Amino acid sequence: MKLYVCWGTWRPGPRPGGHPCGRAYHALREAGYEPEVVKAYGLGFLPSFLNFTRGRREVRELTGQQWVPVLVTDDGDVITGSREIERWAREHPRSSADRA
Repeated sequence: MKLYVCWGTWRPGPRPGGHPCGRAYHALREAGYEPEVVKAYGLGFLPSFLNFTRGRREVRELTGQQWVPVLVTDDGDVITGSREIERWAREHPRSSADRA
């Protein structure tokens, strides 16, 4: 499982409700996952020639856009957006048998 984030996984942020990448990361952790975090430095609204990091390139290849967070599940499903990732984590908690 890979989670593409901008700069980090902190919860507080300048937006109401907190930082989207941190919200997605902590939702996955609370559901029992330990995602591989790929930092996709840059800003989603910048043109792609300014968002040239490996993470942003991979996000563009996966989704056709460059906004994060983006989750790639172990099954290969691609989920974009913090709310969608939070919903997925709630609906697919990792069982204790899977954690062993």
